[in-house]
Amino acid sequence: MFFMDSFLPQAQTVEVNIENEKLHGLKVLQLSDLHIDKRSSIKKLVHVVNASNLLKADIIVLTGDIIDCRVKYIKDKLAVLKHLKPKVYYISGNHDLYYRLNELRQLFNTFNFIDMDNSFLPIKYNGEFFYLAGLSDRFSKFFGIKREEKRIIEYLKDNKPSLFISHQPKDYKIALEAQSSLFLCGHTHGGQIFPFHLLVRLFQPFLSGLHYKNKMAIYVNKGLGTWGLKYRFLAPCELTMLQLISNKKRVE
Repeated sequence: MFFMDSFLPQAQTVEVNIENEKLHGLKVLQLSDLHIDKRSSIKKLVHVVNASNLLKADIIVLTGDIIDCRVKYIKDKLAVLKHLKPKVYYISGNHDLYYRLNELRQLFNTFNFIDMDNSFLPIKYNGEFFYLAGLSDRFSKFFGIKREEKRIIEYLKDNKPSLFISHQPKDYKIALEAQSSLFLCGHTHGGQIFPFHLLVRLFQPFLSGLHYKNKMAIYVNKGLGTWGLKYRFLAPCELTMLQLISNKKRVE
């Protein structure tokens, strides 16, 4: 079965086991790899926003590759995203860098979206704080942007529990060193067109879905858009809310 780029994704909830009980019950909506360009469907974007808002997440994260052309050509389509609720936090992907990340940042500032590239901050949940950190894409160095890996690792080691967002699955090792509870990424499209997943696995440690390494959960989102050919095969687009469940709370 083919899943065309115009296919409207159905929202899904994935239960994620987390060690730290402070995160129990937290609902994180992850949107990734929208690849919005001149040919993208406003109808699909409106559907994504409406479906996302119905989930009533605690936070929303965009894990990169938001655009696939210059912002000036797709302002009307990007404007749909400003209706996402609640607060939106985002990091860059390689395509955002190619198509002038600064222009995207300027627009997102007007939406009050929070740029998490090489940043960290506390977020209050259930009367306590958890910490969100993000890294710019691994291609940043080619655009004169230094990735602040060591600074973020040291910060998160002293501030727990934490969630770590980055575009590529390869960065899970950095999140692991930072002792994060959850690492979220995208980039792979789940292979997009079978059997290209075999090629993706040569370059990335995970293809899609939920994984665990030591005490850290990892979720690789297949994304909402496409790159190159405008269809998917055996790798449907994805709109996912992660429901965090503490093992300790579950036992109680």
